[in-house]
Amino acid sequence: MRALVVDAVRARPEVREVAAPPAPAGGVVVRVMATGMCRSDWHAWAGHDDIAFPHVPGHELAGVVAEVGAGVARWQVGDRVTVPFVCGCGRCRWCRAGEAQVCPDQQQPGFTHWGSFAEHVALHGADTNLVAIPARVDFATAAALGCRFATAYRALVGRARVAEGEWVTVVDAGGVGLSTVMIAGAMGCRVVAVDRNPAALAAAAALGAEHTLLADGADVPAAVGELTGGGSDVAVDGVGSEQTCADSILSLRRRGRHVQIGLLPPVDGHPRIPMDRVIGWELDLLGSHGMAAADYPGMLALIEQGALRPGLLVERTIGLEEAAELLPAFDRASVAGMTMVDPSR
Repeated sequence: MRALVVDAVRARPEVREVAAPPAPAGGVVVRVMATGMCRSDWHAWAGHDDIAFPHVPGHELAGVVAEVGAGVARWQVGDRVTVPFVCGCGRCRWCRAGEAQVCPDQQQPGFTHWGSFAEHVALHGADTNLVAIPARVDFATAAALGCRFATAYRALVGRARVAEGEWVTVVDAGGVGLSTVMIAGAMGCRVVAVDRNPAALAAAAALGAEHTLLADGADVPAAVGELTGGGSDVAVDGVGSEQTCADSILSLRRRGRHVQIGLLPPVDGHPRIPMDRVIGWELDLLGSHGMAAADYPGMLALIEQGALRPGLLVERTIGLEEAAELLPAFDRASVAGMTMVDPSR
C-alpha cells in the first residue's frame, strides 16, 4: 500500500510503498477513505511523543472495513466505520465503564502504531472502539469526529458541563477551536473566539462566535473580561502553549472552568501556568483526551438532526504527497478549518 512514512524525528516525510498491515486479533483493517491532519500529528513528527520509527502518522479517520481479525463479533467486511483516536483495550474497568479514552492499555493509531496516512490502517479492540457511520454522513465528516470534534464535544458537554447562556472563550480557531465554537453555539452558549489568524476568526464568526479577538499583541484576558462583564464561565485552550494556556485561565471569572485540549509540550521541564489565579479564584482545570465510542451516539444524533454540522469545518482535502509537504510546517500553517487527506489521491 501507499503510505506517508517518517523515518526519524523531524525527518522529511516520504510517500512510498510499504507492506499493508494484517488484522490483529480482536481488530480489523480499514481501507482509509478520509483522514484528518491535526497539530497532534505535528507533535509526533517533532518528537514530542514516544514514537517508534519508521512511522506512519494519522489518527482521525473514516473508511470501510477491509479485513476482520479473529474474535470480532460486531463488524464485517464492507461496514462504514470511524473510530476515536484513543482505542481502549475493552477489558479493563475503564473500558467496561465506557471510559475507554483513559484506558491504561490504550492503543492510538498514528502514535502507538502505524496510523491512517495510508491506504489501510489496522485498528485494535474493534468491538469496543469502532463506530458505525450513519448513511447520511460522508467519510470526510466522519473522519472529522475522531479527534478534534469529539474532543471538543466532550470538553464542553462531558467535562465543563456547559449551560445555556454561559460565556465560553475559545483560544484557537483551528480545527479543534472551530469545533468548540460550533458546539458551544449549539449548546446555547455565548462565544468569544481568539486566534492570531484573521481568516480563522472570520470562520469562527460565521459559525456563531459573538466576539472575535486577534491574539497578536493583544491583552487577551483583559479584552475577554471587558466583553463578558468580568470573565468567561468556561475557557478552552485548543492550541497548547504556555501563552494560550495562560490566556485561557486568566480569561475566566471566579469559579470558572478551564479545559485543556491542546497538547502542552515540555518547556524547561513543565509548562508554567498561573496557579496563583487558579487557587485564589478557585478555578477548575480540566483535561479532555478524546471521547470513547460509547459516547458517540449523542453527538451523532445532533449531527443527524442538523444541530451540529462538522462537515462545514473541512477547509480542504489533499493527497498524501501534499500531506508530506505540509506536515513539517503544520504548527505554523494558517488554517481556517480542518485539512483532510484522501490517500487515494
